[in-house]
Amino acid sequence: MRAFAYLSQGQAGWIEKEIPKPTGVDGVIRPLLVAPCTSDVHNVAINCLAPHRILGHEGLGEIVAVGEGVKDFQVGEIVVVPPVTPDWRTVPSQLGAHQHCSGLITGQKLSNSEDGLMAEYALIRDLDANAARIPPGVSWEGAVMAADMLNTGLYGAQLADVQPGDTVVVMGVGPVGLMAIAGARLRGAGRILAIGSRKAGVELARFYGATDVLNYKEGDVTRQVYALTHKQGADCCICAGGGTEALGQAVAMVRWGGTVGNVNYFTTYGDLPVNNVRYGFGMGNKTIRGGECPGGRGRMEKLLALLQYGRVDPVPLITHRFQGLEQVETAFRLMAEKPPELVKAVVAL
Repeated sequence: MRAFAYLSQGQAGWIEKEIPKPTGVDGVIRPLLVAPCTSDVHNVAINCLAPHRILGHEGLGEIVAVGEGVKDFQVGEIVVVPPVTPDWRTVPSQLGAHQHCSGLITGQKLSNSEDGLMAEYALIRDLDANAARIPPGVSWEGAVMAADMLNTGLYGAQLADVQPGDTVVVMGVGPVGLMAIAGARLRGAGRILAIGSRKAGVELARFYGATDVLNYKEGDVTRQVYALTHKQGADCCICAGGGTEALGQAVAMVRWGGTVGNVNYFTTYGDLPVNNVRYGFGMGNKTIRGGECPGGRGRMEKLLALLQYGRVDPVPLITHRFQGLEQVETAFRLMAEKPPELVKAVVAL
């Protein structure tokens, strides 16, 4: 089969591989709709993948083969798969850290430790536990955007413990940041301050519930937030974008006793600076939580229910659509270049 894969540091391209064969509880799907992710671009850039690792962890497809242990799904069904498809039988999974079932971020097997979805066929680990049917009224595009973007953005709001009426800062107006805004709104936030500058993201930020949009190019965002919150700071901050300084800024922007929920993927091997004064010299009762989005069928079915019953629509995230497997490379390059009109791209195979 043909597949789009990691070749060497900074290089991705086309390869030929054997079609995977499922055994046990695994299944094989024929991807029908995929979406390149910024983390695909990061992983290629920082040389953390095995050569010829097939990229892609956002997508859905038709089941074409199942192992003898698969009970709940049949060949011919269309399923969506979250990016995290862990081994549910490990001790870390039992202790609530399935995202790290065998070590840091090992729950996201697709495109990390195992081949991903940007191919003619893809193996899905533990199909019954890691795939979900698409309910009536939910589009394929909506399902794919829910799998990672809505999943991660909402998780940011959960990590930040957004409560009804809270003032929330969301750092970043990329697709995850936009879904963090939607997630904060779903959890009952009052005021939502979005930080970003890219035109397409700023427009959608208000669509998804931002009451204020702050541009980091127009001055120190921590000072902007303090001015808008009467020098109290926000109740919580969702860090969904920014460089190495972002976590420290997030800590600085929340009030004493506030909470930071981080879903930003920091690719540095260095330290992430936090200003000790704004942290309260360790006495500020500020909570920092960070993590990889959850996986599994149960999580995926709940996300799809949000779409099915009209609570949120992630489809407007899609600004670019392509047709045909060969266009996966075009969409991947687009995510790397990030033109101002881009939010997300999808490819129908």
